[in-house]
Amino acid sequence: MSMINAWAAHAAKGPLERFDYDPGELGSDEVDVAVEYCGVCHSDLSMVDNDWGMSAYPLVPGHEVVGRIVALGANAKGLQVGQRVGVGWTSASCMHCGSCMGGDQHLCMTAQPTIVRRHGGFANRVRAHWAWAIALPEGIRPEAAGPLFCGGITVFTPLLDYGIQPTDRVGVVGIGGLGHMAVRFAKAWGCEVTALTSNIGKHEEAQALGAHRVVSSTDTKQIAAIAGSLDLIIVTANVRLDWNVLLAALAPRGRLHVVGAVIEPIPVQVFSLLLGQKQVSASPTGSPTGIAKMLAFCARHGIEPMVEQFPMRRVNDAFDHLRAGNARYRIVLKNDF
Repeated sequence: MSMINAWAAHAAKGPLERFDYDPGELGSDEVDVAVEYCGVCHSDLSMVDNDWGMSAYPLVPGHEVVGRIVALGANAKGLQVGQRVGVGWTSASCMHCGSCMGGDQHLCMTAQPTIVRRHGGFANRVRAHWAWAIALPEGIRPEAAGPLFCGGITVFTPLLDYGIQPTDRVGVVGIGGLGHMAVRFAKAWGCEVTALTSNIGKHEEAQALGAHRVVSSTDTKQIAAIAGSLDLIIVTANVRLDWNVLLAALAPRGRLHVVGAVIEPIPVQVFSLLLGQKQVSASPTGSPTGIAKMLAFCARHGIEPMVEQFPMRRVNDAFDHLRAGNARYRIVLKNDF
């Protein structure tokens, strides 16, 4: 294959610049995907800025890829050249450990994130293990689908994994890039949805997304008024919250589930869990099967993220837009190489 054209950061917090690289020979289990669209996730920004201390430069971000397969390794299965697929946070896993064999490939200890010591989708092509190139079903617009492969599966996973019932009551903390999709998923799942947001300007929008009620996430009195009422709270925010008040909002056997990258420790008193048999948990993205189920759910219920589109050559403008907190709610780059 020819050189890959990309946009890369060459230093922490630096601008993205044109960068071409040789991907080497295609592995027998790999596929090459011609990028049509790529979402811009806050994790891309965190990696460019080395917020997590694991970035290596030059760094090509982009892990919400939608495009068409242009090359298949000899051992690739179930895919065809020309097929439209998506690639998310994970590009490969070992496929032989207990997690992989048990269907939790995203929990593989040697899983390879798309933008950690690999080059991602802010490019004209991206490479992945065949199992992590997930077919995009009919009925989902490719220009809006990219964010589903990271943000979407991140908030869909707790609904899928924890046996959430259509009669359950779900709270979503933070109505942003992750939270707006969580509200839509939970509403379509059949749940009563409570949106908790610090932005009063988002109250009407949260209701338009499907929330049955909206509560201020910074007003402890408002949260206290719903004490004992929620079966699941999905925390999509990455800031300090009043964790004790949120735990009190859970019904008996309720679960506080964190998917936002909260950096600070979360203080939890055992008695706040013990008396109501409550749980605190967290999860990353999801398995290939989970992603496929999410896509089928989106196609059936007409769910897609709200996106703003930039041409890929304006990637730095897109990052500035994201840094300023102005994205409503996800940004997608269109390949213009």
